[in-house]
Amino acid sequence: MKLTILGGGGFRVPLVYGALLGDRAEGRVTDVVLHDLDAGRLSAVARVLAEQAAGVPDAPAVTATTDLDEALRGADFIFSAIRVGGLEGRAADERVALDQGVLGQETVGAGGIAYGLRTVPVAVDIARRVARLAPDAWVINFTNPAGLVTEAMSRHLGNRVIGICDSPVGLGRRIARVLGANPREAWIDYVGLNHLGWVRGLRVAGRDELPRLLADPDLIGSFEEGKLFGTEWLQSLGAIPNEYLHYYYFNREAVRAYQEAEKTRGAFLRDQQARFYETMKRPDAAALATWDSTRAEREATYMSENRDAAGAGERDADDLSGGYEKVALALMRAIARDERTTLILNVRNQSTLSVLDTDAVIEVPCLVDANGAHPVAVDPLPDHATGLVCAVKAVEREVLAAAGSGSRTTAVKAFALHPLVDSVNVARRLVEGYTTEHPGLAYLK
Repeated sequence: MKLTILGGGGFRVPLVYGALLGDRAEGRVTDVVLHDLDAGRLSAVARVLAEQAAGVPDAPAVTATTDLDEALRGADFIFSAIRVGGLEGRAADERVALDQGVLGQETVGAGGIAYGLRTVPVAVDIARRVARLAPDAWVINFTNPAGLVTEAMSRHLGNRVIGICDSPVGLGRRIARVLGANPREAWIDYVGLNHLGWVRGLRVAGRDELPRLLADPDLIGSFEEGKLFGTEWLQSLGAIPNEYLHYYYFNREAVRAYQEAEKTRGAFLRDQQARFYETMKRPDAAALATWDSTRAEREATYMSENRDAAGAGERDADDLSGGYEKVALALMRAIARDERTTLILNVRNQSTLSVLDTDAVIEVPCLVDANGAHPVAVDPLPDHATGLVCAVKAVEREVLAAAGSGSRTTAVKAFALHPLVDSVNVARRLVEGYTTEHPGLAYLK
């Protein structure tokens, strides 16, 4: 089976390949094609993968190319993890937003909108090529903003594009661990949009164990989201929010922490990864060891500004291992082998949430089989969550409209309608700032 990885020179690709190395079952991935626009990055990552594969019998063969059409032809699965504008673009997204006193995070608020406006046209082009060159392939999208990009691609690929994210997986794992439950045996009642969802229950053997967690301040204070949001707020919500909701519930504190940080997250990763790729230009560099040490630093500093603002301290060691690659592998297995499983994924709504239309991409538990991912029925959202979900989905739709039409006016509307942008004039200045920074937004007229 052939897997094509778009963004194949990206830093996290070895996580995916490492997961593939552990799969020995029939029907596994035997060929991996890395595609990237940067040949130097491709070479660096290919070296890491070669060291990972050393001594592993029948490791998936790896090839690399800068030709997109060549990479897509014959693919059974296509994993999309591109970053339009690179980490320099992410750092600029953060800087422009913070200059206006609003959040610049890459998937939330102004930064997420800017990133979406740059990424959607590229993602749509990829989707059209897939439909033409590999119509039977399944696309697994990890490109951020994941829900927005998945919805853009679904307009051309239908249900054959599925978005993944490691945040709900990590959240469910942490809650289960605190409650002494096996995450594999627990049903996670999770619903929302990508980076905008809530765990409303965790059922083990038919019994919802979440009320036990919410009733115990010591248990709440023992895991990351409890430290991040605080006992009183979680008890008030009666649910555990995705960590990205900290940007909404504690927006002023988050913006201040980002403004006071020595470097924004994007600038930190830009500089860190530049050092990695520069080191990898040396023929004598220990590729896997260099990558692994860089990854450990990356994971340990994840959302550090939010944890500082909340006084949450350092991340637990158990939360430093990632997880999206495991979701991707489980998804591929379920489809390719009809190994039925349940995963939290980004898929078309169908009739799952009555407040959204059928084509809106949402993030919910799905039953996965050879025919793809099927969202399960969920209870309605509470009013406060419905308001946020509907508002942010409306913003996503304006981003898609602006990307499709090239309308600068529509782009301003997208920024102005976001709950974390507090003025139409700020929205206008954001569009001005982003179009000045990013040549890729020159299409907005």
